Amino acid sequence: MPEAGLPTDCAEAARIVSEASAEIATKGLVSATSGNVSARVGDEIVITPRRGRLDSIPPENCRRVRIDDGQEFEPGGEWEPSSETPLHLAVYRASDAGVVIHTHSTYATALSTIADELPAIHYLIAGFGGPVRVAPYATFGSEELAANVTAALQGRRGALLANHGAVVHADRMDRAVDLAFQLEWLSRIYLLAIGAGEPKLLDQAELDQVAERAVTLRYGIEG
Repeated sequence: MPEAGLPTDCAEAARIVSEASAEIATKGLVSATSGNVSARVGDEIVITPRRGRLDSIPPENCRRVRIDDGQEFEPGGEWEPSSETPLHLAVYRASDAGVVIHTHSTYATALSTIADELPAIHYLIAGFGGPVRVAPYATFGSEELAANVTAALQGRRGALLANHGAVVHADRMDRAVDLAFQLEWLSRIYLLAIGAGEPKLLDQAELDQVAERAVTLRYGIEG
């Protein structure tokens, strides 16, 4: 998708959220109404609507919610905020996130059912801050799930949700979309590797070198 910084108003945020939703849907990270996307604008977020098909959400159907108290601006009408709004709000409250993407991508979801973390199978995991944790299972849309995910995201840009899916956050939408695809790719690589044997993993010193090298080369991998 085109480079997209933090939106300056809710109309721009809704457009960015709509475009990102369509991209992750058409490229297979979500299907039908599964998954959700949000962007921060000051002290509120713009988030995809509940039961909206992510491949075709008009910007005007996105909803505005205050970060501090979780109250919707202009409630009523046909559309309501995503059922995972508590998860998104918890991430914004606990981090510097500018955007949040939650997917039900195939390999990340499959891995979440058998592992406690996605280890350092490839140097790209440095972009998440290190091995990606799996948040314990809790019912979708619940405050318990939001708390579990927030804990799993400490010091990280992504997490897996046990028996559920994945979540990533970044300072802007294009980076979050990239992270969502990278997390799915890393999950696939790890599943293929453990199916063939015992994979060799990178240690923290090696990941630190990757992060330092990325800064030097301006690759945009965050340590």
